[in-house]
Amino acid sequence: MDIIFKKLRRFNLIMGFFHLIQGLTMLFLASSVIQKLGQFQPTIVQYYLAFNPVTRSLEPAVRELFQLPFGVLVASFLLISAAAHGLIYLSGDKYTNDLKKGINKYRWFEYALSSSIMIVLIATLFGVYDIASLVLIFTVNAAMNLFGLDMELLNAGSTKEKVNWGPFIWGSVAGIAPWIAILLYMFGTGNFDMVPWFVWAIVGTYFVAFNTFPINMLLQYFRVGKWKDYLYGERAYIILSLAAKSILAWLVLFGAMQP
Repeated sequence: MDIIFKKLRRFNLIMGFFHLIQGLTMLFLASSVIQKLGQFQPTIVQYYLAFNPVTRSLEPAVRELFQLPFGVLVASFLLISAAAHGLIYLSGDKYTNDLKKGINKYRWFEYALSSSIMIVLIATLFGVYDIASLVLIFTVNAAMNLFGLDMELLNAGSTKEKVNWGPFIWGSVAGIAPWIAILLYMFGTGNFDMVPWFVWAIVGTYFVAFNTFPINMLLQYFRVGKWKDYLYGERAYIILSLAAKSILAWLVLFGAMQP
């Protein structure tokens, strides 16, 4: 059993290396090579009510806040994952002791941060520039992942028949909210034939990736096949993380370069 845990720690280190190389490559492209990518910095704004002395009423107003460093944030999406894998490798017995209980706290905190950054970047590609909306999207998505942590904490050592599905259900509800906002922007014009290819690719990729993680959790707690062993599901999470994040990050990066 100790050999399996050592292999998992080494596997985390290897996957962290792949995340790191991609993140540094994206950072290099965004800062030095691809001028168009470096220049793509959506302006984040704040909407508020201002008093109009002429009409003597409160009217909607807007102010510019800052430029979003899009390329750098796409790179950070992968670099955060690399850092998390490195931290897991260095954590030693803390990681393995939690795995024995059916828990990986590192995973959920990393997902809460990295996936929330990505959903915010995707939202800006669809025209969500309002700071209040972006903060809410980030927070709700992070909460969805923390429900995943709560799911593991509540069900550590539980049998198939005694699983508490509350965190999974509420996390699923929270995860839908950011996509409602994005789809409202996406379909706002009604001109679906004018939606660029990369938009459909991003939506499709994220939808598939979004569902593979809860499916993996379902298989774990229903004890289906090889998923009876929590460590099998843990390895699946690691592979899914690299595959989904790599495809999505490059799609979003090149999506930012489109007209």
